[in-house]
Amino acid sequence: MSADFAALPLPESYRAITVHKDETDLFDGLVTRDKDPRKSLHLDEVPVPELGPGEALVAVMASSVNYNSVWTSIFEPLPTFGFLERYGKLSGLAARHDLPYHVIGSDLAGVVLRTGPGVHAWKPGDEVVAHCLSVELESSDGHNDTMLDPEQRIWGFETNFGGLAEIALVKSNQLMPRARHLSWEEAAAPGLVNSTAYRQLVSRNGAAMKQGDNVLVWGASGGLGSYATQFALAGGANPVCVVSSPRKAAICRAMGAEAVIDRSAEDYRFWRDEHTQDPREWKRFGKRIRELTGGEDVDIVFEHPGRETFGASVYVTRKGGTIVTCASTSGYTHEYDNRYLWMSLKRIIGSHFANYREAWEANRLVAKGKIHPTLSRVYALHDTGQAAHDVHRNTHQGKVG
Repeated sequence: MSADFAALPLPESYRAITVHKDETDLFDGLVTRDKDPRKSLHLDEVPVPELGPGEALVAVMASSVNYNSVWTSIFEPLPTFGFLERYGKLSGLAARHDLPYHVIGSDLAGVVLRTGPGVHAWKPGDEVVAHCLSVELESSDGHNDTMLDPEQRIWGFETNFGGLAEIALVKSNQLMPRARHLSWEEAAAPGLVNSTAYRQLVSRNGAAMKQGDNVLVWGASGGLGSYATQFALAGGANPVCVVSSPRKAAICRAMGAEAVIDRSAEDYRFWRDEHTQDPREWKRFGKRIRELTGGEDVDIVFEHPGRETFGASVYVTRKGGTIVTCASTSGYTHEYDNRYLWMSLKRIIGSHFANYREAWEANRLVAKGKIHPTLSRVYALHDTGQAAHDVHRNTHQGKVG
């Protein structure tokens, strides 16, 4: 079978979702919410990239939209072409990535078509998923934790030739076995968010969650939060799920969560205005959490909204507890009252994606049926702009494929 796949002729080009370098000013003057991915994401025919050592070309059967796809499409916080330019200066091989178009996407499920020199663990015909950590590992810094490699990048966001395409170029150490009980679309959904949630919540590089912990999960029915909720439940912790609608609350309860807060229904307003937070709302929120936990504060806060929620997150964490943060979908400038951090011996841990081992462990739990994909809708490749628009406007549940 492998020889059959290896004998298949590669096409000269393939269809891919791209952003264009000459359109990075497309949304100048617009506020973030009004920037429309449907205008900036294109379905183009692009050349198949050269295959290098330690790499693989994969026929993509399915991919998914992550929030980094939204950031790329609206050119925030900055256009991704700067990432490609810097990567291109690293070597002649890396220069392949510095192009006037960027093939995006940080998830895939597919079939290996070709492997480059030095690849021994994978062969044509293997059914795989890919995690999105791209590393060079020429520095010692990355050998204890590959996320610390100075040349660490997120594939399909800080590199080219991503997964929202018919063919993708990956490093072979991004590949993992596909869970055979899942459809291609389901298999493509967990990669980025499942691995991110695993490191953030379970790994010793993150919060090192243990049995009995109360875990506050923001956006608990969404792409990241739905996996955090499952990890808490599977690990014997108690997720306190924060959502924004009754429908999303029902999803959390269907996953097995009992403590659910509909922040819209209870009308929490953590900011009085654009510049001033309201500590009274933090206290009201903390009181509601204790009603759901039998009087206990949360041990861990699974943070990713950022600016809108961070002050409340620091406040409601128990003495000695942990706020672990990745992303910042509501804004990167976090403000909190440091008295509640320093005098209560709390910790803030920054967490970014996952190393290969963490991604492998997270994928293993999917393969064993312990963690389930949270896929709500599947779009055709040519409708990726609409999919990204839906994620941008938060009209989706879980992940979209």
